[in-house]
Amino acid sequence: MDIVDISSAKPGDEVFVIYRNPHVPTVANIRPAEIVAHPKDPNSLALFLNETFHVIEDDDALFPTSESAQQAFEGHFFDFGDE
Repeated sequence: MDIVDISSAKPGDEVFVIYRNPHVPTVANIRPAEIVAHPKDPNSLALFLNETFHVIEDDDALFPTSESAQQAFEGHFFDFGDE
């Protein structure tokens, strides 16, 4: 599974994230997003997702392709191990 190294990311890069719906916490989707210059701190980057700027946190997982995000999504939400 590929994850984007944020230290090498630059404005204009398209990434994919697993986004939990803040109104329905049990719902998560893979969404495209864009790396952009932080609107209040030009020395930082932000994520533009759903028409909103999001601060990129250290524990955010950003994926280079929708396929990578889908693989992580399935592994996280549907891998119940051996039963």
